[in-house]
Amino acid sequence: MSVKFGTPCAAIALAISGTPAAAQHQTQPKGQPAASIAHPDQWPVLPMALKRDPKVEARVAAILAKMSIEDKVGQLIQVDIASITPKDLETYKLGSILNGGNSAPNNDEFAPAAEWLKLFDAFYDASVKRSDGRPVVPVIWGTDAVHGANNIVGATLFPHNIGLGAMRDPALIKKIGAVTALETAATGIDWSFAPTVAVVQDDRWGRTYESYSEDPAIVASYAGQMVEGIQGTLGQDFMKSGHVISSVKHFLGDGGTGGHDQGDTRVSETVLRDVHAAGYMSALPAGALTVMPSFSSWNGEKMTGNKSLLTGVLKERWGFQGFTIGDWNAHGQVTGCTNEDCAPAINAGLDMFMYSGPKWEELYANTLREAKDGTIPAARLDDAVRRILRVKVIAGTFDAGRPSSRPTSGKFDLLGAPAHRAIARQAARESLVLLKNNGSVLPVKPGASILVAGRGADDIGQQSGGWSITWQGTGVTNANFPNGQSIWSGIDQAARAAGGKATLAVDGAYSARPDVAIVVFGETPYAEFTGDRPTLEYSPDDKSDLALLKKLKAAGVPTVAVFLSGRPLWVNPELNAADAFVAAFLPGTEGGGIADVLIAGKGGRPVADFHGKLSFSWPKRVDQNVLNKRDPGYDPLFPIGYGLTYADRTTLAPLDETKPKVAAGDQNALFVRGRVAGGARINANGGAVVARTDRRGQEDSLRVTFKGPGSVAIEQAMPIDLTRESNGQLSLILDYRVTAAPAGEVTLGMADTARTATVPLTGAMKPGDWATAAVPLRCFADNGVAMGKVTQPFVLSSGDAFVLDISGVRVGSAPAGPVSCGTR
Repeated sequence: MSVKFGTPCAAIALAISGTPAAAQHQTQPKGQPAASIAHPDQWPVLPMALKRDPKVEARVAAILAKMSIEDKVGQLIQVDIASITPKDLETYKLGSILNGGNSAPNNDEFAPAAEWLKLFDAFYDASVKRSDGRPVVPVIWGTDAVHGANNIVGATLFPHNIGLGAMRDPALIKKIGAVTALETAATGIDWSFAPTVAVVQDDRWGRTYESYSEDPAIVASYAGQMVEGIQGTLGQDFMKSGHVISSVKHFLGDGGTGGHDQGDTRVSETVLRDVHAAGYMSALPAGALTVMPSFSSWNGEKMTGNKSLLTGVLKERWGFQGFTIGDWNAHGQVTGCTNEDCAPAINAGLDMFMYSGPKWEELYANTLREAKDGTIPAARLDDAVRRILRVKVIAGTFDAGRPSSRPTSGKFDLLGAPAHRAIARQAARESLVLLKNNGSVLPVKPGASILVAGRGADDIGQQSGGWSITWQGTGVTNANFPNGQSIWSGIDQAARAAGGKATLAVDGAYSARPDVAIVVFGETPYAEFTGDRPTLEYSPDDKSDLALLKKLKAAGVPTVAVFLSGRPLWVNPELNAADAFVAAFLPGTEGGGIADVLIAGKGGRPVADFHGKLSFSWPKRVDQNVLNKRDPGYDPLFPIGYGLTYADRTTLAPLDETKPKVAAGDQNALFVRGRVAGGARINANGGAVVARTDRRGQEDSLRVTFKGPGSVAIEQAMPIDLTRESNGQLSLILDYRVTAAPAGEVTLGMADTARTATVPLTGAMKPGDWATAAVPLRCFADNGVAMGKVTQPFVLSSGDAFVLDISGVRVGSAPAGPVSCGTR
């Protein structure tokens, strides 16, 4: 999830061991609250099957003995490919590189697989190039392959974890892990940041779909199987060709942050252990080689700096032999740290920094200085490097050669291979949960005339969700999924095979009355940050999907709702307006899997019955943000484990559609639908004059006329904290239309209580239709704005005459394409 600074403007988007015994960890470190100190002796001892191999240890020791301190420090650092070049690795022998969610070869998120392999070859070649006689330690590449090799065009994309949890099929999970590894290895990449084993307790969190379940037992039943699929099974095919390194994440408690990304999990140590650690109880014994500490905190202490857990529990009590890899610049959030300087995280037990930004050389220099002066003890440095080398030896990194020379590399026909798609199709149909089937509308009878409607019907990107080619899953079309099938396409094929016909009309229009309508709708794609929401009401500001269902119901057309979502949502009105309701979650690229269950063949039976059972409780009321079976007062609409089959004849009675008044709206919006958020105000200075104009509604936009030098700003009533959003690669996004070209320089700025930073926008300010400009928040942070004390999140200035309309200002993920810190 990276953005590259300094890239020219494209189209309308600006790119823009030696550690003390566990008992000592019960001593409270200075400044750390007692509630965040774990007691390792209260945690179970895990049956770790991966033991230290004397031959591996001897090889690691021999390499370590010949490394300079500069070599050792380099191994502690992983840098995003948007921030570093292969040439840099000729001088700096870093341990790893990664591609964040927005990073790709040639800054092209749609780059073909061959370009990924070509770039890895270049980084690898630079990493092994040395003439000083010191050991050659090849670089490894990490990627977020979270539901398939999801960064690669043509890859097989599986249902997201929430849907996989509904399958209750651990054996299939292992197959999915193996396919993901094989397709990842085809591009040469040798490390996947998966699986996520969060046990989500508040479904407002934007990463809920990355969780298998609210139930720790379901998570535990899957985690080890996924690790074995990715890495292979110990004693059998472990780390053999076609397998890649896995990373269990996010350690620990990421699912308990109250619906806030990078938030604070405030629970007892017992709950942390018995609920949130469940996935590690099976993933680590299965041989997981890396663990990713969480952005989040436990009782006020950042996990990336929590020694009692990283060292005391994970490494000493559990005997974890691999290494820990930080999340995206997460070390910079540890007390006393910045992104470029964080010895406390290493001393707490972090083994490798994950870094993105222009100052990675500063991180290297500061870490080297601290290793030399003893701030990072020599024993801790050697322990971290030893762990990294151990994983590289076990994974075959030293012997595998160039990425393109490896047995699986370059076999791009593995991407979306028929056998892989068959597994994904099975997963899609097994993940479907039938919540309502009044009158036995389903399965659709053979020979029926079917109307297929809804915005999600013919949209592979929407059915796949976030982390689908692009980080947020936005900016993609069906053409970007050459080996995928939309839900509409699958229904069309199944209907024709059964002697019927299907017609696609997104708006639900028809000339001849259909026998049945299937309406596919739901959440549009998102990932962390942008996916966090204030309530569980589905689409509070746009009821067009509900209106479509009601229109069909009023016309007497039997209607099936296929709901795409990354979490359970309050959809009582939509449930009432449909005769049948299917929770499809985010089924991935195999839309035919939905047709397999919904459409009966010529014999009157579909390919498969409904199999899925809810892995999360479904809310009865819009305010049931925390709804878990283990909680007191448990009162869901549909409990965890619910799911009808065709043998059931249950009729769902009309549901209560009333809702209490709760905060709603887009929490990242600064100006939307003609209003500023959070008590802020619009302030015009100098030659700037602000008036109202229309875009989608009456006076929903601003017209800013600069008659000379001036500025217009959004001023907050109280400073706001954009620290997490800045670290999370989000951008300040402006929806605008230029009606009179600027006669002078135009800048976009942000201010704290003492400082304003600006970037040039003149080059993007061309008269024409509505456009979008996105400037990464890091552009302002790197120029001195205190992101925790932002008083003016938006300042638009012009040096001379200029007129533009503004329909929206928000903090969010930049549109797909290059982004930069402005354009002249």
